[in-house]
Amino acid sequence: MSQRDGAQPEAPASLGAADKLLLLKSLRLDSTQRESVGASRRWLLPTGIAAGVLLAIAVAFWLLRPVHHIAVKVTTAAAPLAGGAGSAVLQATGYVTARREATVSAQITGTVTDVLIEEGDRVKAGQVLAHLDSTAQRAQLAQAQAQYHAAQATLPQTEAQLAQAQRDLTRQMGLMAQQLTSQQALEDAQTRVATASAQVEIQHKQLDLGSAAVQAAQVQFNYATVRAPFDGVVIAKSAQVGEIVSPFSAGGGFTRTGIGTIVDMNSLEIEVDVNESYIDRIVGGQRAEAVLDGYPAWTIPAHVIAIIPTADRGKATVKVRVAFDTHDPRILPDMGVRVSFLQAARPAAAAPTPGVLVPASAVLQRDARAVLFVLDGNRVRLVQVTPRGDVGEMRQVEGIAAGAQVVVAPPADLADGATVDWSEAEK
Repeated sequence: MSQRDGAQPEAPASLGAADKLLLLKSLRLDSTQRESVGASRRWLLPTGIAAGVLLAIAVAFWLLRPVHHIAVKVTTAAAPLAGGAGSAVLQATGYVTARREATVSAQITGTVTDVLIEEGDRVKAGQVLAHLDSTAQRAQLAQAQAQYHAAQATLPQTEAQLAQAQRDLTRQMGLMAQQLTSQQALEDAQTRVATASAQVEIQHKQLDLGSAAVQAAQVQFNYATVRAPFDGVVIAKSAQVGEIVSPFSAGGGFTRTGIGTIVDMNSLEIEVDVNESYIDRIVGGQRAEAVLDGYPAWTIPAHVIAIIPTADRGKATVKVRVAFDTHDPRILPDMGVRVSFLQAARPAAAAPTPGVLVPASAVLQRDARAVLFVLDGNRVRLVQVTPRGDVGEMRQVEGIAAGAQVVVAPPADLADGATVDWSEAEK
């Protein structure tokens, strides 16, 4: 008996010698079957290696794939005012500006010989900031002084000539009374007196001219010393020793026009752009509160100074000036700040309102949920939030902490976990 397809036959309980021989023959492989089995074994190893190579290529492609960096604009989520959103009629963002800021420059062209300031130094009005080479100015001053002294030395001579001419005239007048001299001699004496008087007057004018020349030369000499125009803090040092400075932009771009920049920290205030649709909510003197982006938990009392009487046609905004009620060293020029314009005084013991304030454009609706994107390192993370109402152009939400970096107006293709290139991100 035999089995097809290589299946093993079932042996009966008792077999004869002939039957056993037939059974062994049925279990042998012929040459075609041996070739088939060998071929299967030869293809088994190459197939496994190929699968491993394909897996390695896929992993390498995943690791070396180009990463698309997305540029986004972010802002800082700020804690709302105590007393609830109802105490603020409007929220607006702006920057700290200095009303009194000056780039100090020399009033003459010269080479810097000494710079006495560094960034961060506090200076007083009139304090020396730098010196220029004053060789030419010193020589001009010495020349003017010499001319003035020469005029002073000549004045006594002309005054003596005038005195002599007056005495001669007196004698001629006495002789004329006695008919002992001629009328011509008397007139000559009178002419000499008039001439000497004119010479003395000219000499006095020469002295005035010499004195003015000395003062002008002194002013030019003083210009070689650069002084602080007011009390302030140095925020930039522009010139170095050996450079040429000038009040004019000359020298093909190789001439400096300033020594340094000074800011009066007591003149710091806030400039905010308010949408013209909400400008009717602001009046001069209105109380406000400011929160710096760098210190989101610090609320600074402020008030409205003025509403600039012009609108920006391109942005449809009106500029508003806001003054700090108190000054602090932490407040620096060009810092980002969020201003809350108050409707009424808030209770002293009012509890802070939960949640944070973010731009309304940062909150999206996805899958019937309110979400926004928060920066986490160099990636964005999708966070679900709970809106609590609008405050002007801002929206109060719960779900993130104050100080979180929130993406403003995220692109439609921005996804959770997307990478942000900080060299391209606008912050």
